[in-house]
Amino acid sequence: EYLGQKVTDAVITVPAYFNDAQRQATKEAGEIAGLNVRRIINEPTAAALAYGLDKRGKTMTVAVYDLGGGTFDISILEIGEGVFEVKSTSGDTHLGGDNFDQRLIDYIADEFKRQEGIDLRNDPMALQRLREAAEKAKCELSQMLQTEINLPFITATADGPKHLQMTITRAKFEQLCNDLFERTLKPCEQALQAAKLTPDKIDEVILVGGSTRIPRIQELVRNFFGKEPSKSVNPDEVVAVGAAIQGAVLSGEVTDVLLLDVTPLTLGIETLGGVMTPMIPANTTIPTRKTEIFSTATDNQTSVEIHVLQGERPMARDNRSLGRFHLDGIPPAPRGVPQIEVTFDIDANGILTVTARDKATGKQQDIRITASSGLSKEEIERMKRDAQEHAAEDKKRREEIELRNQADQLVYQTDKQLQELGDKLSAEHRSGIEQAKERLQDAIKNNPADIRPAMDALTKAWNDASAAMYQASSTGGGSTSGTTTGSGDGSAATPGVEDAEFTVVDDK
Repeated sequence: EYLGQKVTDAVITVPAYFNDAQRQATKEAGEIAGLNVRRIINEPTAAALAYGLDKRGKTMTVAVYDLGGGTFDISILEIGEGVFEVKSTSGDTHLGGDNFDQRLIDYIADEFKRQEGIDLRNDPMALQRLREAAEKAKCELSQMLQTEINLPFITATADGPKHLQMTITRAKFEQLCNDLFERTLKPCEQALQAAKLTPDKIDEVILVGGSTRIPRIQELVRNFFGKEPSKSVNPDEVVAVGAAIQGAVLSGEVTDVLLLDVTPLTLGIETLGGVMTPMIPANTTIPTRKTEIFSTATDNQTSVEIHVLQGERPMARDNRSLGRFHLDGIPPAPRGVPQIEVTFDIDANGILTVTARDKATGKQQDIRITASSGLSKEEIERMKRDAQEHAAEDKKRREEIELRNQADQLVYQTDKQLQELGDKLSAEHRSGIEQAKERLQDAIKNNPADIRPAMDALTKAWNDASAAMYQASSTGGGSTSGTTTGSGDGSAATPGVEDAEFTVVDDK
């Protein structure tokens, strides 16, 4: 009705921290509303696109500083030859214009209470008028050095009506909110660190969101990055302008712009011992596709479960589960022999599809991550903080799991080698190997601290047995030149140690 024509296609912008489920939910909501959603793009990407068109042909690194009413986001992008690539993102989910309003409200209410003995915050009607006046004063202080707040008949007592009249200076406003303003700098540091950059490497800073009109904010940004931020596009409209440009790209009206967003969190699968094996790291440019080869954990295993995870912790249980599915019909074979090809595919809208295929039979299953129980931005940030806080603990736990997996594989290979070698091993060496194997099995079950010494003991037992076999082969006529050749099939070598179940056997 407003445009005077029917709208059928849409480009929708979302916060950079939206995960797969939230992007899918946003896309489906648009489709339910009758729109053909052509593309989901990140808000800072759209903002950079709005600024980038007049700078084509020049490669630059851009910081998009987005301070709105309730949240703050900072994104680092690389722009060049029509390509927009998001290098990193960070932010604060509880920081924005509403917080600045609240500081003004509290200050005015405290002053009024001191003068009149009445707390306006206990009167919903008075508080609403005060909130509107505080927001208006905040906006005016971006243009003027002081402003008047005049609220007649704000409340009443037995003595009659009370009026609120107060002058607020820009200096007072900045004093009240300075700690909030400076809180935006920490995410800026984190985003630069993730992009492996320093402030002097940023070529341009773009301001997005109405709160960036505050002079003190602009001053902080200028001092932090060492350059004047760009304000030529209305900060309230810049994201919409970028989305419109992307719509023009998709409709063919503009042909020389390409957008590349990034994944907010690491994506991976659960492997033996409850470990998360990363497939696509956080801040990977999308669309992207990654394939790895995994295998089975036990002999004659005919089915595997693919557990898809999202998060930054090394243990599966500490990350978010995106979904599970099974690949059945794998031909029976010894553990580690089947080759299961797992592919993660993220499209331009950030929607994830995971496929598992048995290379021997060609059978495959897949899952498309749907919009169920999406993470909020707060949860994503909490997951990142948890990963940092528990880094040492997680590293130790992962090392313990990997050591247990190696020990289990050594036991498996020992049983296999003992069976294959038969009477090639002397009774003495066979007994020594079996005793060392039993000690290792006991350590795996009952005393993890003894796993490493037990593995070393079993490996030494194998080395002693192998040396004896080579010597016997050499002195017994197995070699005419005096060179040790070993057994015919080389099977007497110390068993190799490798992870089982979904362990990469052909990296890349």
